[in-house]
Amino acid sequence: MNHLFQNYLTKRLQEPLPGRKAQMKMMPEPVDSNVGVPEKSIDSSGHPSGVLVPIYPDGNNNLNVILTLRTDSIRHAGQISFPGGRSEESESIIETALRETHEEIGIETDEINVMGSLTPFYLYRTNNRITPIVGFLKHKPIMQRNPNEVKEIITVKLDTLISDKQIEKERWDLSENSFYVPYWSFHRVPLWGATAMMMSEFLEIYKEYLKNSDDR
Repeated sequence: MNHLFQNYLTKRLQEPLPGRKAQMKMMPEPVDSNVGVPEKSIDSSGHPSGVLVPIYPDGNNNLNVILTLRTDSIRHAGQISFPGGRSEESESIIETALRETHEEIGIETDEINVMGSLTPFYLYRTNNRITPIVGFLKHKPIMQRNPNEVKEIITVKLDTLISDKQIEKERWDLSENSFYVPYWSFHRVPLWGATAMMMSEFLEIYKEYLKNSDDR
């Protein structure tokens, strides 16, 4: 299945993407309807940043995604995220995603087959314009976490994430307001926020692939 999915991704990521509609499925909702989330352009606003969506097949041919649990001493402390960060001067988004992935979890760049990118996401609280880069690996890579940035390396099957049973919603107090927050509960730490919204778009593409495979 992994070769078929790679071929599908190569073509699909060149077509119009699920975009904001798919991302918004995991968007926290203000309890107070008068509280709005600032609307910013995803085309040019914010500091360029790149994250990698690393996908690999396991021994049973299940497709898995690699995530990180951030340490308590860095930005977005204690949250689950894709490996990645801000771009350095004259660095492309792909170069950023690959460099940060190597720095954070030790995956060698030449092991990653870059398939394309998802819809850029503007994170207004940190003024970052994040572009998710989809990377495919032939098998589970040897990984070494950077203890300064990564508390835990997490792998999860895509088939686990597409199950609605793994999605919960709770009322959380964030900053000065309360929100109804959707999140995945496969780990002791919830997967929510920007990473969940980017993951939601990728999963829409994976669901399309599964549906097309069933229709054949």
